[in-house]
Amino acid sequence: MCLLSGAAGGIDDPSMRTVVIAGGTRGIGRALADSLDADVIRLGSADADLTSVTETRALIARLPDRIDALVLSAGCFSRRRIVTGEGHERTFAIGVLARYLLADGLRPALERAPDPMILNLCGVGGIRAGRVHWDDPTLTRGYSLLTATMQVARSNDLLGAGFADRYPGSPIRYVLYNPLFVDSGMHRHFDQPARALVGGAAKVFGMPVTKAATPLKALLDAPPPAPLTALRRGVPVPLPDPADAARLYELIRTTVY
Repeated sequence: MCLLSGAAGGIDDPSMRTVVIAGGTRGIGRALADSLDADVIRLGSADADLTSVTETRALIARLPDRIDALVLSAGCFSRRRIVTGEGHERTFAIGVLARYLLADGLRPALERAPDPMILNLCGVGGIRAGRVHWDDPTLTRGYSLLTATMQVARSNDLLGAGFADRYPGSPIRYVLYNPLFVDSGMHRHFDQPARALVGGAAKVFGMPVTKAATPLKALLDAPPPAPLTALRRGVPVPLPDPADAARLYELIRTTVY
């Protein structure tokens, strides 16, 4: 379902839950969208360029004024460093800035729902190598696909902690979820022979996207009671450092405003 038809569905049938999935046209996001008994608005590249702060803000303005759940799963991978027209490193722009803008911008719409939730698919409890490069977040030095991907994973952990700290009275439950190794097609972004090796390993050891979507659907159907929950394939893990979260929010504030 495209953006416009999804939005219209929510208006025509107010009894249905409205779920917005950024990255809902492929991978885990698509599998989750297919499994939901709800009015699903699948956001993909045809709806907006989420690497653009300007387009992301314009997209937010076109979405319904009541949303029951927001799923953040959009991202991109690149073997080389690409800078957007607005001067942001592309992986960080779609994986961090867009997720921040969507959660913050859609907060009023979410708070109009009876049981609102944000589900952020990220790297919580994952590889310890992931860190935010505070002195060089656009990775002008030492860029690699892994470095950029892991910075985004760590940053999204902090987005959840920052949201909960910034809006302590909000009814929105924010859930950070790391599905671990999923056969989502990421191997296509590697050069050979890594592409074949990673792709083969994903087929053998990775979880199919349809199976990975099952616990996500359960979370959307019954959100945890806590303002912030961090899960690694369904198992609770320690929450991110709120001091680092505040630092990331300040970094983003000076970047996009």
